[in-house]
Amino acid sequence: MDAKTVFFYLFSAVLLFAAFRVITARNPVHAVLNLILAFSQAAAIWLLLKAEFLGIALVLVYLGAVMVLFLFVVMMLDINIDTVRKGFWRHFPLAAFIGALVAFEMGAVLMTGFRGMEEPKAMAVVVDAAGKVIPYSNTRELGKLLYTEYLYPVEIAAVILLVAMIAAIALTLRHRKDSKAVSPTQQIRVRASDRLKIVKMDAVQKPVAPAAAEEEPTTEEKK
Repeated sequence: MDAKTVFFYLFSAVLLFAAFRVITARNPVHAVLNLILAFSQAAAIWLLLKAEFLGIALVLVYLGAVMVLFLFVVMMLDINIDTVRKGFWRHFPLAAFIGALVAFEMGAVLMTGFRGMEEPKAMAVVVDAAGKVIPYSNTRELGKLLYTEYLYPVEIAAVILLVAMIAAIALTLRHRKDSKAVSPTQQIRVRASDRLKIVKMDAVQKPVAPAAAEEEPTTEEKK
């Protein structure tokens, strides 16, 4: 058994343990942290399988953005754990049946789905005009497949994600009565005459204030 096989079994064991802890952890924060650990181990397995692009994308996208967002949402929401746990055993039979069905389908695909496939062929050496060997890149080959053979599915997925993002913003957008907002359309169409208005008025003389009362004579003047 070589070192690559040892690391594969090690990462797989940690991945299975972390995935099990995701669904059994009592604290939601601990569940999210275990999910982060599971994704990191999956990225390591992809690196062992020479799928560098998928491993790096998993680390950057899911671990760097999605999981951090999940963690902040779980920590900021005031979730009543006792209320959530009340319906656990009531829905457990259905959840166990669905989980067993998914596990059976995955096992069937892994055991019988790849029997008719040929052995992977050796990568062809690409040589440029100067006779220099161009190194093989998984990212370049994946990009060629995505934007040539699978262009329409990629565009459909992008449109679906855009619609989902707009729907999420529309659902969370709430208009408050005490909030003040200015329409950008009105700001663009504003004119100088709407901002400043000159009113002509006749000149009016300011009334003179009445004279101050005379001071009372001092005692010396009275004498």
